[in-house]
Amino acid sequence: MEASHAISEAVKMIKPNVIAAYPITPQTHIVEKLSEYVANGEIDAEYIRVESEFAAISACLGAEATGVRAYTSTSSQGLALMFEILFVISGMRLPIGMTVVNRALSAPINIWNDHQDGMSCRDAGWLQIYAETAQECFDLTVMQYKISENRDVLLPSMLGLDGFTLSHVYEPFDIPEQKEIDGFLPEYKPTHAVLDPGQPLTLGALGFPSHYMELRRSQVDAMEGSLKVIEKVYKEYSEKFPVQIKNTRPEKYYHIEEYKMDGAEIVFVAIGSVCGSIKDVVDDLRAKGEKVGLLKIITYRPFPMEAIKKSLKSASKIAVIEKAISPGANGPVFDEISSLLFEAKSAAEIRNFIVGLGGRDVKLDHIQKIYDMTKKSQGKKQEWMF
Repeated sequence: MEASHAISEAVKMIKPNVIAAYPITPQTHIVEKLSEYVANGEIDAEYIRVESEFAAISACLGAEATGVRAYTSTSSQGLALMFEILFVISGMRLPIGMTVVNRALSAPINIWNDHQDGMSCRDAGWLQIYAETAQECFDLTVMQYKISENRDVLLPSMLGLDGFTLSHVYEPFDIPEQKEIDGFLPEYKPTHAVLDPGQPLTLGALGFPSHYMELRRSQVDAMEGSLKVIEKVYKEYSEKFPVQIKNTRPEKYYHIEEYKMDGAEIVFVAIGSVCGSIKDVVDDLRAKGEKVGLLKIITYRPFPMEAIKKSLKSASKIAVIEKAISPGANGPVFDEISSLLFEAKSAAEIRNFIVGLGGRDVKLDHIQKIYDMTKKSQGKKQEWMF
């Protein structure tokens, strides 16, 4: 099945009450398929065809505020148009789930993949997780709701997958029975006050200086505390739904996936579908006796600092490969990894490689070149791989 439709299948099985849909490439296949499910009676949901992405996320906010499960998906400029409401939702602690099919931001107009859209929202107070395969798209969509709706979390979440590179690719994956999903993710029952005409209240009211910092602090505490909840949900899902098709996802979910990291001295760090290509290069290099591995980040917000520090403790050289930039600074993932290494007093040499912006192909030769440059300590601290 197409990876986009794997998302649609997962959304159908989690039974949202409201789906707010607006088409934008390359996300459109998800909501198209969901509209079929609703029209055929396979989902008992209110399907709202809105006039913009701002309206889509606002409709989800309103729905979730009444105590029902809501879903939407978007890409690129659509996510940018939602920006104001992203902060409102996280501040109101509404556990909305959203798919972001990652696509480059304009200008120039570009419909192909990089991670600039998702990375630009990393401080909005949303949980962020990233998928590499269609199986992970399905699994993580189910898990994101169980995580967000946990009463100790109550934060919105976005699942990122690479536009076209993954979203339009057909891959084999397992779909559990509906009763199994129901056993894992029960019907949503809000644990907080909701909008009700019979019991009027105000949500998202004015926050004076005497309160605002405390409210923001509680949001940060929830984000940091969610690491344990995420880990617990990953473990529960991995045990309940063991992998059937080889190489569709990790043997068990965790904040990171360590690929051939035993004894690795040179380590790639990356996010998303590019990790599949990196694994191929790692396999070839390992066959030649090279001590190399991959650290794949699945949970990006909250950033799993302790897990990453532990994974990289024996690395002597690290190549952070990312599909996003922060003009005037280093790549966003590179800066966070560098900060962790400084905190851990690590002597590892770390380099930043910018790849695949605007959908530029990331070939095996590029990854081999990155390995060679890292091993020989060649080039600048940040290199753009054209």
